[in-house]
Amino acid sequence: MRILLINPNTTESVTTLVKRHVEAVAGDTATFVPATGRFGARYISTRASAAIAGHAALDAYAAHRDRCDAVYLACFGDPGLMALREIADVPVVGMAEASCIEASKRGRFAIVTGGALWGPMLREFVGSIGLADKLAKVRTIAPTGGDIARNPDAALAALANACTACASEDGADVVILGGAALAGLASRIQSDVPVPVLCSVETGTRAVIAAAANGLDNASPPPALENVGLGAELAKLLQQK
Repeated sequence: MRILLINPNTTESVTTLVKRHVEAVAGDTATFVPATGRFGARYISTRASAAIAGHAALDAYAAHRDRCDAVYLACFGDPGLMALREIADVPVVGMAEASCIEASKRGRFAIVTGGALWGPMLREFVGSIGLADKLAKVRTIAPTGGDIARNPDAALAALANACTACASEDGADVVILGGAALAGLASRIQSDVPVPVLCSVETGTRAVIAAAANGLDNASPPPALENVGLGAELAKLLQQK
């Protein structure tokens, strides 16, 4: 199976980090084809950057969609997820949605990530996928995902403390460590946290492999969309629908 791995951040090193971790989970079951956002924020940490990232995700899909069996939107918060599903002819899995669904099966869940502005954004996201009643808390630490990517060791104690607080103060049965830049950190803090800590990158990887294997039921494509100023591949794709 070939899975298109979209990182709508514009930082290639984050794409490389995520690709390394998804390949470790997938083994020889799938090949991941990486695509980094062509424009937008280096690392998404605001509503404006998330909105731009949704466009970047569509642009990346249009440019790299050939011969892929599924799409993995590898950005916690899933910018552009529903729009990708509207135009894609293969399954599309979002890192945040897949992680929240898996966590909700284990009881009440919390989310820990970097960047204070993600707090309300993620609460709204969880509500939008119908899991608000399962969400115990969203806790953020001061460093953004970009900061954590540059120096993950410096963030470990704060991440572990936040995850522990989710369990001891907020009643969470499981905690999602959310964010592409946080790939691999869940296992490094698990021994310091009294409940399971899910790595969003790894959880999403397992979900997209399953989705690629199952395929997509035929759905009616959206109507063709007249547009101005888009990248050539995206403009062509939307005009063909």
